Amino acid sequence: MATSGDSSRPNLLFVTIDQWRADSFGAAGHPVVRTPNLDALAADGVRFASHYSQASPCGPSRACLLTGTYQHTNRVVFNGTPLDAGLTNIAHEVRVGGYDPLLFGYTDQTVDPRTVADDDPRLLTYEGILPGFTVALQLPDDREAWYLWLEKRGHDISDRGRLNRPRDDVEIPPGRGSMWPPSVFAAEETETAFVVDRVIEVLDGLPEPWFVHVSLLRPHPPFHVPAPYNDFHDPAEVPAPLPAQDIDHPFIEALGAWGFTTASSDPLEVRQLRATYYGMIAEVDHQVGRLLGAVEAAGSTDRTVVAVTSDHGELLGDYGLVSKLGHHDRSFHVPLIVRWPDLGGVSGTVVDDFTEHVDVMPTLLDLAGLPVPEQCQGRSLRPFLETGSAPHWRSAAHWEFDFRVFAGIFGLPLVDCNLAVLRDRAGKLVLFGGLPPLYVDLERDPDEVAPVAEHPAMRTYAEDLLDWRPGVVDGPLANLLATPGGMLTLTDPGA
Repeated sequence: MATSGDSSRPNLLFVTIDQWRADSFGAAGHPVVRTPNLDALAADGVRFASHYSQASPCGPSRACLLTGTYQHTNRVVFNGTPLDAGLTNIAHEVRVGGYDPLLFGYTDQTVDPRTVADDDPRLLTYEGILPGFTVALQLPDDREAWYLWLEKRGHDISDRGRLNRPRDDVEIPPGRGSMWPPSVFAAEETETAFVVDRVIEVLDGLPEPWFVHVSLLRPHPPFHVPAPYNDFHDPAEVPAPLPAQDIDHPFIEALGAWGFTTASSDPLEVRQLRATYYGMIAEVDHQVGRLLGAVEAAGSTDRTVVAVTSDHGELLGDYGLVSKLGHHDRSFHVPLIVRWPDLGGVSGTVVDDFTEHVDVMPTLLDLAGLPVPEQCQGRSLRPFLETGSAPHWRSAAHWEFDFRVFAGIFGLPLVDCNLAVLRDRAGKLVLFGGLPPLYVDLERDPDEVAPVAEHPAMRTYAEDLLDWRPGVVDGPLANLLATPGGMLTLTDPGA
């Protein structure tokens, strides 16, 4: 049983599941995905069905999520762009409010180089820790702590590659693809199981109120999962991917040039990719169920705010693409579930209003009874949790994607290598800094298969989008990029 401190404030359990797209969720009506634990959480809380990330990939998305600011404000444009130390964040704010924010996993933020010595090792990585957190378990991309744990369990970790791909010593049955074989380790030995084990150990006796941020890697690639999850889904039964977008546009063509197309043209391989991804989600769901079970066993469920979301989605073969870049809904539409029984609000409610990652920090602070900094550009979701609705809410979602690291293919100035999206129920405008715009008529084309270059609604959408983001102004950090070889400065093509 956890000990109690300030009983007027709730515990805060903030979980991010990496690369989890909104439709790949049982509660969202997916025909094959199995997520019983997350479905149960949604049934007890509130599911935000039209929730969107504000940027991708991981570092930019989490900068928005953890600071409550849009990309055009925080200017974290890619993995390795330093986060301006002048911005506060969720960890700083809850610490000032009396919590000790514990991190299990990663936050993927590069330190502001103006605040550290030139030889500070944090300048060599995009996987830095957000200032303000107490690190209970750091699990960056090298996952060294997990490998050492596997070694103690009898695994040979000298060949790390073997631990990061499907087994190569099993016969693949008919109707299955190359990503069907299970991982070499067992279901209770995944990275997710390792992280959740550590969280459960710490939660046992942790003084309340506590703040715990659990950042889980999966279902982020590599695409493999232990038995029995590898065989949860028959590739023949998973939904087929959407066809390539039917328009000639330099950005859509560039996605293929940058290597974001599916690795195989074999339909079975693409379906197996999807089947394996869904199995990975099922494995994560099981571990999240263990985590929630530990909160319940401690008698803390009613007084614990649980918020579960993802940093971004995954294209998963749709439009012939993989990863989470671009402008597509499937890269930015992600789940969000919030539950707090002690609030005495609604439960089992599905909110269809557009909500955004910039709303998460204000929400957690509001529920904790803490002030929301003026920098936050989102709004607290508390009214939805209390009554299921909120007055004068936004009517559209927005997100941005900056592609300056690929600037050479276009020859554009770095500041023009970006896009911004305004998406409402009827349509979606993609406005580029230096390329022609795109419009999707969502009433006629809900799957975004046939964007168009001209549409009568584009002018109105453009006016609204430019009102939201008047222009992009690069600060001193936007063109810096942390790499293992040192801090790079990006320059305009031809400069």
